[in-house]
Amino acid sequence: MNKKDWLIIASLAALKLVLPFLLQHPVYELHRDEYLYFEQGRHLDFGFLENPPLIGFMASISSLLGGSFFWIKFWPVLIGAMTIIVTAGVARELGGKLFACIIAALGIMFTAYMRIHFLFQPNALEIFSWTLAGYFLLRYINTHQNKYIYLLSMALVLGWWSKYSVLFFIIAILISLLLSPYNKLFLKKHFWLASLLGIVLILPNVIWQYMHNWPLLHHMEELRATQLQYINKSDFIKDQFLLLFPVVFVWLGGLVWLLFQHKYRIIAIIYLFTVLLIMLGSGKAYYTLGAYPMLLAAGGVWLQRISMERIWLRWFAVALILFLSIPFIPVLLPMQPPQKMAVSNKKFKLDQLGLLKWEDLQNHPLQQDFADMIGWRELAGKAETFFHSLPDTARRNTIVYCRNYGQAGALKYYASDPDFKRKVICDNGTFLLWIPDHLQFKHLLFIGHNMPGNKDAVFQHFQRVTIIDSVSNHLSRQYGDKVIFFQNASDSARQLANTGIKEVKAEFGQ
Repeated sequence: MNKKDWLIIASLAALKLVLPFLLQHPVYELHRDEYLYFEQGRHLDFGFLENPPLIGFMASISSLLGGSFFWIKFWPVLIGAMTIIVTAGVARELGGKLFACIIAALGIMFTAYMRIHFLFQPNALEIFSWTLAGYFLLRYINTHQNKYIYLLSMALVLGWWSKYSVLFFIIAILISLLLSPYNKLFLKKHFWLASLLGIVLILPNVIWQYMHNWPLLHHMEELRATQLQYINKSDFIKDQFLLLFPVVFVWLGGLVWLLFQHKYRIIAIIYLFTVLLIMLGSGKAYYTLGAYPMLLAAGGVWLQRISMERIWLRWFAVALILFLSIPFIPVLLPMQPPQKMAVSNKKFKLDQLGLLKWEDLQNHPLQQDFADMIGWRELAGKAETFFHSLPDTARRNTIVYCRNYGQAGALKYYASDPDFKRKVICDNGTFLLWIPDHLQFKHLLFIGHNMPGNKDAVFQHFQRVTIIDSVSNHLSRQYGDKVIFFQNASDSARQLANTGIKEVKAEFGQ
């Protein structure tokens, strides 16, 4: 492609960069998970209990730049734009010209990627790293230059530092290489040197995992108990078509085309093994999204070839993608205020498509991600306002305990008083590691959905309990989250709290 062609691709990438900021309604806040990842940036380490540390390093830069909504969201949209560029590169390696690149870029611009690339989560990094790995593999196939073996390893290292599900992709690549004509690669010293280099580069995180008693395994066990056990394999397969519905004919065509290409068949095999491994591992449907840019690029090449003498078919393909994409944009980004969106969701019967089903397997008025973007500011404001209403002595002797990382992260993000922020603790997720080794308190401001029960022994040792307020937005996933004040703790409360935290921390080598 010439410079003009690449300018068109760069323009699509730039549009990908700005479009979400223009479309999302300003009433929405950060997503529950984004508060956790942003807070990781203030506690840099070689690992966290839920995820590898790369997103934490990015969060630290966002924090240095002021930590605004824009600088947090800047990373996923930037990575989304870079993914378009690399996907165009994949199309070029497969023999594609400008049209093939545009088709692939449209698949990244719209579909499920539109939401993924506006959430500050490791998923965007994962998709980019898998696409980059596919690009370098194709470069090696086309050039046989050993440097691309090392670059492939580096791309997979990037994937490891982004999200551990890259293991599915790595295993799929190794199996596919073994079953392909490229299995001679295993006999090359550069393959083993590149593999060794990759292992060395992920070693700091592996050592961190070892020193913390392999929290990855704890996290997977927790996910399996709370979320993954409910995943239905038929729903998983159905979702593979729904996630990229506007371009389903593109990636399916690309998959079939690849299967008949002796030189590039390995890309299709990698995709099939990746999806199979994730499905057998009870992974969520969107875990596979990193494997689709390669198919979208291949689909663009396939369409380019069958339309060589039928230019009208190219215009029709672009028009069809846009026609199918536009109705889905309000589903992918929260363009309307929550109340209006709930009405629209009901009107268009999105529940029948499974788009309103949450992790509890029940349908709700809003998509779970969108319901997770409202209510946090209200919760933080009510908690901090009450805290400031206390006398000075009471404030000095009060800690703020949150049930989950979203609540803790939101309080730390929205609170204006540094003293209040320092008092916020949580034993959910990586927040557990940041709790001081010894807590000294007389009062406790509790943030949680339900009143602590009898099994919460610490809470049974206060003289007085007062429900202060709660989240009032019924469309928020945080609806009903309470601010409760526990007064005058006994010595037993402090002893139980410190002993309990010490025991839980010990599970992770602390």
